[in-house]
Amino acid sequence: MTLKTGVAFILAGLSAWAYGADTRFSGVVGAEARIFTESALQGQNDFSGSLMIEPEWYVSWDNQSFTFKPFARVDSEDDERSHFDIRELYWQHVSDAGELTVGINKVYWGVAETQHLVDIINQTDLVENIDGEDKLGQPMIQWSMERDWGLLDLFVLPGFRERTFPGEDGRLRLLVDVDNDNALYESDDGDSHIDFAARWSQTLGDWDIGLSYFDGTSREPQFVTQVNNNVPVLVPYYPQISQIGLDLQATLEDWLWKLEVIGREGFGEDYIAAVGGFEYSTYGVFDSVMDIGWIIEYQFDDRDAIPAGFGQIEVSDIVSFGARLAFNDEQSTEFLLGLGVEVDNDAQFFSVEGNRRIGDDMKLSIEGRIFTGIDDNDPLSTFFYSYRKDDFIQITFEKFY
Repeated sequence: MTLKTGVAFILAGLSAWAYGADTRFSGVVGAEARIFTESALQGQNDFSGSLMIEPEWYVSWDNQSFTFKPFARVDSEDDERSHFDIRELYWQHVSDAGELTVGINKVYWGVAETQHLVDIINQTDLVENIDGEDKLGQPMIQWSMERDWGLLDLFVLPGFRERTFPGEDGRLRLLVDVDNDNALYESDDGDSHIDFAARWSQTLGDWDIGLSYFDGTSREPQFVTQVNNNVPVLVPYYPQISQIGLDLQATLEDWLWKLEVIGREGFGEDYIAAVGGFEYSTYGVFDSVMDIGWIIEYQFDDRDAIPAGFGQIEVSDIVSFGARLAFNDEQSTEFLLGLGVEVDNDAQFFSVEGNRRIGDDMKLSIEGRIFTGIDDNDPLSTFFYSYRKDDFIQITFEKFY
């Protein structure tokens, strides 16, 4: 989406507001601190702080609505993590025939807890978090229609967003610096290539099923090694791909079964990947109001290795174990504990995420990661090699308005 188009959308929203449309202003501001427990491999600091803001302006009138949600973060250490993005800026029209959305938006596909294989519309905002949950806004034209046979979503994606990467002074970065200013593309259209996607979904009894298709520029880059000023750097290369996806979720009493499968062509060799497992919930544990959800998932990839610019990184299947604790108290306290184990080596990663509401409009969150069992002498043994000294704890305070 061009600046001119974005200004036009904002002016349309202002016009609707001026004529008495229903309007809502909301948002969140936050402060974050990251503390790393070991000295960095490239000499970065062991502490970073940042401030963020994400306001939202929503206007509705007749069968139409306008949404504007920008995002900004300022980081004390990493210039690349200090960034601005438009998460949402779109106009939407709803009729009996269906729903039309035009502008910048975020769309989520998938059911799994540990990896979102089928989720391919939006680009990952990697400077926000390495878990892949944060996404950049994607320019799109989306048509949705719901009938007895299910929900059909069709997408035209007229602009590509490059993945963000931590900078030279950032932590949780790759072993070699990423030159994100000179990205390469398979398509001659570069980041102007028009992509297409579609998804059908339906609920059949206890089962939720989704079938998806994507054709266009891969959101996940490959890397090419180049030398800048006698220093090797990784240059992202974005190939053209086709991907079909399946996501399934079954709710069977206290069990929640999940599966995601993709088949992808064009990303080097063609391959199939899957993630599946279950979450089993136990209620009122220890004669209290607390609930625990026990999670097990298995991540499968039929490739032996993938190119990473400086070599072929081994691909290992991963078994993940987790426990979701809901205290069901007035402050909505929750914790998610996780352990991931690569089955072909000794690499492991531990994670903890928790949050607790403070009053009616504030929230305190904690997040931590530990990477262990990684061979210091084998940089091609695991994806987590670059993070082996980046164990950290993160504390975030947010205020909603």
